[in-house]
Amino acid sequence: MRWIIRVGIALAVVVVLAFGLLATVPSERIAQAVSGQFEAMTGRKLDVLGEIKPRLWPSLGVTTGPVSIENADWAESDQPLFRAEGLSIDVNLGALLGGEVKILGLTADRPEINLERAADGQANWVFAAGSTGEAGGAGAVPPPATGFTLDEGSITGGRIQFIDRQTGRSIALDEVNASLSIPDFSGPFTLAATALSSGQQVAVDLSGEVFSAFAMGRVVPVKASLVAGSSKLGFEGRGGYAPFAAEGALVADLSDLPALGSLIGSDLARPNPGLGHDRLQISGQLTLDGTGAAFLRGAEIVADTNQIKGDLDLTPGEARPRLKAQLAAGPISIGTGPAGEMGGGEAGGMQAEGWPEGEIDVSALGVMDAEIALAAPSVDLGVLKLGQTRVLITVDRARAVTEIREMQAYGGQISGDFVTNGRGGLSVGGRLSFAGLQTEPLFTDLAGWDRLVSTGDFELEFLGVGNSVAAIMQSLKGQGNLELGKGELRGLDIGGMLRTLDPGYVGEGQKTIFDGLAGTFSIADGVLSNSDLKLVAPYLTASGAGEIGLGARTLDYRIRPTALAAEDGTGGVMVPLLITGPWAKPRFRLDLESIAREKMEAEAKAVAERLEAEAKAAEAAAKAELEQRLREELGVEVAPDESLGEAAERGAREALEDEARKALDEILGGN
Repeated sequence: MRWIIRVGIALAVVVVLAFGLLATVPSERIAQAVSGQFEAMTGRKLDVLGEIKPRLWPSLGVTTGPVSIENADWAESDQPLFRAEGLSIDVNLGALLGGEVKILGLTADRPEINLERAADGQANWVFAAGSTGEAGGAGAVPPPATGFTLDEGSITGGRIQFIDRQTGRSIALDEVNASLSIPDFSGPFTLAATALSSGQQVAVDLSGEVFSAFAMGRVVPVKASLVAGSSKLGFEGRGGYAPFAAEGALVADLSDLPALGSLIGSDLARPNPGLGHDRLQISGQLTLDGTGAAFLRGAEIVADTNQIKGDLDLTPGEARPRLKAQLAAGPISIGTGPAGEMGGGEAGGMQAEGWPEGEIDVSALGVMDAEIALAAPSVDLGVLKLGQTRVLITVDRARAVTEIREMQAYGGQISGDFVTNGRGGLSVGGRLSFAGLQTEPLFTDLAGWDRLVSTGDFELEFLGVGNSVAAIMQSLKGQGNLELGKGELRGLDIGGMLRTLDPGYVGEGQKTIFDGLAGTFSIADGVLSNSDLKLVAPYLTASGAGEIGLGARTLDYRIRPTALAAEDGTGGVMVPLLITGPWAKPRFRLDLESIAREKMEAEAKAVAERLEAEAKAAEAAAKAELEQRLREELGVEVAPDESLGEAAERGAREALEDEARKALDEILGGN
């Protein structure tokens, strides 16, 4: 803003110079004088091509040919800072003769403005000379003591381009038409401009008080509005531009974020339903402190049907801005988009043919870092319905961690954390604990499956990688466990199958009542594996093992139910039940072949065990017989830790020793 004002002052001064010379000096020398004076005031060369022509009618003024202002010597662009096909300046002769510059009109025809910020922060619109507010050195030229006025300054068919090499952003505005009015140098001023940004209409309106103070960068009362596409921003309060500071009321309708993102050089996508897809409004007291930080107090945010209140602080960071917020919301409802988006109950659930393959856009995670504390009485996520919720969301370099501080759901509590990582792709993971949750409404919302009725505890640790729901589900890995209390499994009568050996006990009206169910599982490459499922029911027990394809949505599971024996000794029937096929159409089959196979294996095992027992009995009998003969013939008792051979050897040795002693005694006695 300051450089525009300085250029305007310089042009006003050179107009005076031009009028003073027009009568006596050729236009070429006038152009040289104008260029020299402009360069002395701004440090940049002004090229005026063609003649500077006076005009007496319908108003006093001058027109020029093509005009350009030199770019900074360090700029990478080979384009000038400013270029126009021509300038037209109308002045008030009476005021001019009285020493006052009163410009009736200043028009730039099809101007081009090329703004550039270098990687080290230098800006090509900062001038080396005439910079009282920035350099303050010798040669600085203050505004004329008498000031100036501008009835109407205008730009038609212009183009503005801004390249920020610090952030890599690029902004381009085409078909710029603008009008500036300063009827009193020390009074109010107005600016109105329209342009096209990536084909979207953009409009800016600015009005303020005390232009002389505003021109020097001071804070004055201002009112501003910006329209980009269907997004609208309005501000009323006090503001200045050197440094950029403001304090006042902000009202923003951000229903067209892509258009706004195009205007500021960022790729902003339309939010998902519930996050501002159709309606996104923000209001509150805005403070810009001049350091690049923004503070919004008493903020009210409306995102579709959701309303949130709180305070937000946005501060500059080394790589990206940082947002810190304390927010309290009413009931929150976040939709899941078109049918099938999330694969939950509302999207077809178990009947769906597959997971959505559309790419998930999490680019917004990289726009800023954040620390957001949010509390809400209820949260409807489309696939999950939560009660009282308090979470802390931390975003660091496109990685968001949601720490659950309180979350009521389905009659129980959820704790843990959930991670969404957008660094170099997308991955999701978490460690979640579910205590006392009601399974029927939970699985109905998650998968449209209402067959399991119980209350229980779950623990889940998981990680999935991919840019779509399908890719994430196919890559899942992790582990967990579940433990359920009394309940029922609808649509399957395991006891009836055992009694009749008929697999037709499925469908409506069929159910298995149980006293408890528990098991652990692991997940690898989108496949859940379980080998220790235990079910206890009034008339049967069951164990289970198999795989559930979370990515492929398939079943390959084997349940081994056993009917409990009755008091009269009957019962005890065991028939394996196979559950296979896709989730949408599972197949149930009694594995009667395995019963015969297991019976044959059991009989073979019994025969082997009988033969082994007979062999052991024969061996024991033979051993007992030998031990008896040792006792009777040799008088030897077999010790517990001694073999028969060792006992026989010991008996023979002891007999020989006795004979030797007897012989020795006879010899010695004979002497």
